[in-house]
Amino acid sequence: MKINSILSMFSPKDVKFFPMLKETSGILVQSSILLRDLFSSADKDEVEKLCRLIKDEEVKGDKVTGRILKALNETFITPFDREDIDSLTDSMDDIIDVINRAAQKVLLYSPEKMPSCTVKLAEIIYKGVLEVRGAVEELENLKRTDVQFRQHYKEIKRLEEKADSLYEDGIIDLFKAEIKTVELIKLKEIIQELETAANKINNTGKVLKTIFVKYA
Repeated sequence: MKINSILSMFSPKDVKFFPMLKETSGILVQSSILLRDLFSSADKDEVEKLCRLIKDEEVKGDKVTGRILKALNETFITPFDREDIDSLTDSMDDIIDVINRAAQKVLLYSPEKMPSCTVKLAEIIYKGVLEVRGAVEELENLKRTDVQFRQHYKEIKRLEEKADSLYEDGIIDLFKAEIKTVELIKLKEIIQELETAANKINNTGKVLKTIFVKYA
């Protein structure tokens, strides 16, 4: 048994990590809402505004991540293994980064028209991060919410599989469409970023599952 685990049996745990992890999950949800609005909008000015707002959320996320990592370095007894807190923090931050990257590519490339799969993928990303937030909010009382917690990471996996299918169909439809090569390249990169975001959400689901197996 690790020293941290042994000591945690006799020492009070520092619970300041739970509010910070919840704050990160909240930023994640807000980023996904803005992303969903972005791919549902055809107004150029609105798209530019939404891209800026997503960037603002990414900056907020980086700041909270920095605070969590600083607290990890300064805290002796953590509520669960520090490597799990670190992995969960990094994985959520990765999702926020990819959401921002997808938005910035929309801003940079300014595609003529978004394919329908981008709207569907953005919706799956939104639903996935709601599951992440739900699981994060239950971490503090994991033993009492184990059934709900397990449902969250199972749903994340299901959504990721749906995103994979949408991605494959979207790329096939893209190459079948009669559009200019430059436009095709732009859209392919944007669709790939959205699929990557879904994969990052699934990575977070795996981290949450690991925490569940250890502590529930």
